Amino acid sequence: MEDVICLDELYPLQGELDEEIARNHNVTYASTHKKRLLALLVELGEFANETRCFKYWSLKGPSEKAIVLDEYADGLHFLLSLGIPLGVTSHSYALKGEKKDLTEQIMATYEKAVALAEGYNVKNYILALDSYLDILVSLGYSGTDAKEAYLKKLGVNHKRQENKY
Repeated sequence: MEDVICLDELYPLQGELDEEIARNHNVTYASTHKKRLLALLVELGEFANETRCFKYWSLKGPSEKAIVLDEYADGLHFLLSLGIPLGVTSHSYALKGEKKDLTEQIMATYEKAVALAEGYNVKNYILALDSYLDILVSLGYSGTDAKEAYLKKLGVNHKRQENKY
């Protein structure tokens, strides 16, 4: 069975969080554009660190699923946030059923995120987003896993804003 992830309901939720952050920190999409791109790359690295997929020198396995998904959700937050100024408010994607090497998949996503930074447009955005979503398959996770992790982290992020994080 093909797993299709629909992000349509997440874009307005991300927009609300972005507006709350903008009010609390007196920033705009334009003033934080490069920071959001860098944050995406950093979050992708933090996610990779929790998967431990590149740690060929270690026998220790990945962090538990909840921790990996929490880090994945952070990257999804920044990807959604980067889509909003481009006018992207809707996206569905059929996760590719082929499991790939996780290190290669993360590297490919890094490349697409860098391409997005160099050419910030809808085409590059969708390529980066879809590559990120395909990581779920390499992990053996579902679109539902990702959306649930996103919603959980969204609640944490709103609380952080309330607490002057």
